[in-house]
Amino acid sequence: MARYYRYRLPPWARKCIIVIERCTLPLLIFQLIRTLLFPTTLDVIILAVFVLLFVAFHQEWI
Repeated sequence: MARYYRYRLPPWARKCIIVIERCTLPLLIFQLIRTLLFPTTLDVIILAVFVLLFVAFHQEWI
């Protein structure tokens, strides 16, 4: 199994990953507030996706 290295990607792909990584926390906070105010099934699913994405970036899995 090949290990994923962020720095082996082309510069444009690396920049896209950095932008997504920086936008994850504000979107996560917004979705958390939205889910607390108006809980629907879709909001909970989206919140779970943002949490998993945030944890993946924080643990450097991506």
